[in-house]
Amino acid sequence: MSREQFFKIYLRQSRKGIGIFFLFCAVFLCIFLLYDLPAGTVVYPALICSVLGAGVLARGYYSAYQKHRELDRIAQLSSELMEHFPEKRTAADWDYQEVIGHLREEQSSLKNQLDMRYTDMMEYYTVWVHQIKTPIASMRLMLQNEDSDQARRLSEELSRIEQYVEMVLVYLRLDSESKDHVFRKCDLDQIVRGEVKKFAGQFIRRKIGLRYEPLGCEVLTDEKWLAFVVEQVISNALKYTEEGEIAITLEEPRTLCIRDTGIGIAPEDLPRIFEKGYTGYNGRADKKASGIGLYLCRRICTQLGHRIWAESAPGVGTVIKVDLEREELQVE
Repeated sequence: MSREQFFKIYLRQSRKGIGIFFLFCAVFLCIFLLYDLPAGTVVYPALICSVLGAGVLARGYYSAYQKHRELDRIAQLSSELMEHFPEKRTAADWDYQEVIGHLREEQSSLKNQLDMRYTDMMEYYTVWVHQIKTPIASMRLMLQNEDSDQARRLSEELSRIEQYVEMVLVYLRLDSESKDHVFRKCDLDQIVRGEVKKFAGQFIRRKIGLRYEPLGCEVLTDEKWLAFVVEQVISNALKYTEEGEIAITLEEPRTLCIRDTGIGIAPEDLPRIFEKGYTGYNGRADKKASGIGLYLCRRICTQLGHRIWAESAPGVGTVIKVDLEREELQVE
């Protein structure tokens, strides 16, 4: 609120007192005129009182404006830091600050309860993820002893389960106060090759071509989190590509491009594919899409200081681009 706006509001609040003052002056003037007394005996005191009243009004405005500025400063703080309110001068000040105190206590109690629930949930799902990995690893070992089309299909489904389990853990960690990001120079080829290897069976079984050009560059990032993004993008490319190829290339200066020849994305869906829970036309037709994978990719890239976007046309294919160029971190 500007100073001019506050001044207008203050005048509106004071109009009752100002109106009563002039009403009293008018009453005294009428009485003096009825008794044929000199009007000046009322006008002159009224002028003096007006000057004094204007001074009192100005002082009141200054005090109210200082109080407004202090409250405006406090309003910018979080509820935990809201302390040292302006001095209580009226009964309303006492009442309002008492109400605020009660609300702060209630909010603090609710926040503590939510924090405890979130901590319990994190602990439960973290334990669950690690527990579920044991039977997955056992099933993978059993499938390795078989070399059949059914075994390869089961291995693919098992890999998809592992991917969904990892998504649960990533989803929970994204909103955690403690981030485990470790930034360092990473070989981009090593990250991409590791994720491509996970889908080798699907490329072979579905006869999807892979065009991979050595990227030959290092990027400043967190290897584990960027690997998750690459995995999600390749998984989506395979999911919506029936035939053709998936190409992994690098555009200058450091933009990773993962291009497929799949069904593409409708123009009306393209701006929203990174939104949480948005599946679009393709996702609704597939009935298996959760709308979480690309949302997590966008969140992770934002935290890593990267930019991710998509270019696509229906029936032509989709390319997901990740701009890995970023300023060097300053060591403190």
